[in-house]
Amino acid sequence: FLLPALLAALPPAAAAPAGPEIVPGPYALGPDSHPQPGVPQGREEKFPLPTSRIFPGADHDCWVYVPAQYDASKPACVMIFQDGGGYVTRDGQWRVPVVFDNLIARKEMPVTIGIFINPGVVPAARDGALARYNRSFEYDGLGDRYARFLVEEVLPEVGKKYTLSANPDDRAIGGASSGAICAFTAAWERPDAFRRVFSTIGTYVGLRGGNDYPTLVRKYEPRPLRVFLQDGLNDLNIYGGDWWVANLAMHRSLVWAGYEVEAIWGDGAHDGKQGSAILPDALRWLWKD
Repeated sequence: FLLPALLAALPPAAAAPAGPEIVPGPYALGPDSHPQPGVPQGREEKFPLPTSRIFPGADHDCWVYVPAQYDASKPACVMIFQDGGGYVTRDGQWRVPVVFDNLIARKEMPVTIGIFINPGVVPAARDGALARYNRSFEYDGLGDRYARFLVEEVLPEVGKKYTLSANPDDRAIGGASSGAICAFTAAWERPDAFRRVFSTIGTYVGLRGGNDYPTLVRKYEPRPLRVFLQDGLNDLNIYGGDWWVANLAMHRSLVWAGYEVEAIWGDGAHDGKQGSAILPDALRWLWKD
C-alpha cells in the first residue's frame, strides 16, 4: 500500500533522448555533382606508387586530382579517399573531381589535391595461386599501420610532384564502409597528420575490433578532429554487428566526448546513394572556416 506514495515521491524520469532525424530517400545528385558552365576543370592522372614496405609486397592503384587553381608555389590542401577508384571518376556515383571543381571555384573549400587509393593487392607468388586482396586487413583493423602507409609512403611520393601542405588542419580523409573506419582510424591514430574525416556507412562493428571505437572515444582525451558521419537505417545487420546501431553509437560517443561532429541519417541500405548525394554539403562543412 506504500508503493503509490513511494512512486509519487520519486523525481520525474529523465526524458529519453530524441531519435535521429531521418532524411528519407530517394537520393539524387544535385547540381554540385554535375559540371557547371564557366567552372575550371581540374585533371586526374593515374599515379604510380612503389610496392609497399609497410604492407609488404602489396601494390596499390592510385590516382591524383589536381585542381585548375593549383599553384606549385603554394602548399595545397589534401584529401585522401579509400577505395579510390570508385571516387575519382567524373561520371560515376561519387564524382569527386566534379564536386571539387565546383566547390573550389566558389571558394567553398580550399584548393585541394585529391588522392584516391585502392586497397593493396599482393600478386600471386606462383602459377596456379591466387592474388591476396588486402582490403579488410588494411581498412578494418585498428592501429597505426595504414596511417603510417599514408604518412611514410603515399604522401611523400605524391609530394615529390606536387606541393602539399604539412598542416594537419589542411588534410582530410574519407571513405565508405570499411574505407570509412579506415579514414577514422588514420585520423584517430595520427591527428598530427589528418584532422577532417568523411565517413559514410562506416564499418564500426566487430570485424577487426571496430566495435571498440564508441568506448575508446569516450575514454581517451579527445583528438582535434572534425568528423562527418552518414548512415541509413536499412544498413547491414549481420554476423559482425549492426551498422546502423554502430554509427549511432559512434555519433553519441563523439558528441559526448566533445568532438566537432555532424551527422546525416537516412533510410538507405549499405550503399553510396545518400553519401554521394550529400557529398557537396559534407565537404562544405568539413572545410568550413
